Amino acid sequence: MNIRIHKRIVGVIVLILAAVIGLGICCLRPPVQSTAVRPDEGIEVPILMYHGILKDKKLQGKYVISPDLFESDLKYLKDHGYNTIVMQDLIDYTHGGSLPEKPIMITFDDGYYNNYLYAFPLLKQYESKMVFSPIGRYADQYSEHPDTRASYAHANWDMINEMIRSGYVEVQNHSYNMHANTKERNGAKKKKGESIETYKKVLTDDVTLAQNTIKQHTGWTPTTFTYPFGAISDVSLDILKEMGFEATLTCASKSNYITRDPECLYGLNRFLRPNGISSEQYFANILG
Repeated sequence: MNIRIHKRIVGVIVLILAAVIGLGICCLRPPVQSTAVRPDEGIEVPILMYHGILKDKKLQGKYVISPDLFESDLKYLKDHGYNTIVMQDLIDYTHGGSLPEKPIMITFDDGYYNNYLYAFPLLKQYESKMVFSPIGRYADQYSEHPDTRASYAHANWDMINEMIRSGYVEVQNHSYNMHANTKERNGAKKKKGESIETYKKVLTDDVTLAQNTIKQHTGWTPTTFTYPFGAISDVSLDILKEMGFEATLTCASKSNYITRDPECLYGLNRFLRPNGISSEQYFANILG
């Protein structure tokens, strides 16, 4: 055997040995980590808080914006790749479900007729969803005595059902008759000096009435309690959990980090949407 042939044989053997050794090393490496979200991981979800929508500029302010501004907000979110979700999406996520890329939530408190008049058609136009939290007492009142004055009327049950059937609106509990701020009580908050037993009965009776009323008129049982005015008592959460609520909405101006832990859905923060600031500036302030 000449030297040239010998070198070729040696070279082939070296290549074979290298391949075998490399295969062995690969087999010893740990498997690639799954991209699935672990229980301690999650996703940031901003929640927006709206109230009234009116065309009259004299009535616009901290809690009332124009229809044009709301449309501008929807267009901004769509153009920037955000996907609107509802509370059930978050609940499903904590139980192993998925969320779309760049999730964001639109909420409307109090159940005004102007939400149905101005916001609802725009939601359908931009294929966006919202969480609608009516005050049970007023939904009943305006169903019995219909009124369509945009400045103060509330949506009735026919309107609410129409919105639910569209697939763009989810209804949640905002109390039946605790949306008041008086010397006696601030929203659904415990009064000073009130016993826990008395407070539990007051809160349970009112919220249960709202639950039953919503279910009676819509067939849907709310999963989330939206605190009136964001007024919270330390003992209220345990009471609401005992009643079966899986989430609560507050008024703190912060974003939310949603994990697979269902407990993260209690005390969700929301960014108030006032009038007088462009969509670009508003979202730059809260989304960074």
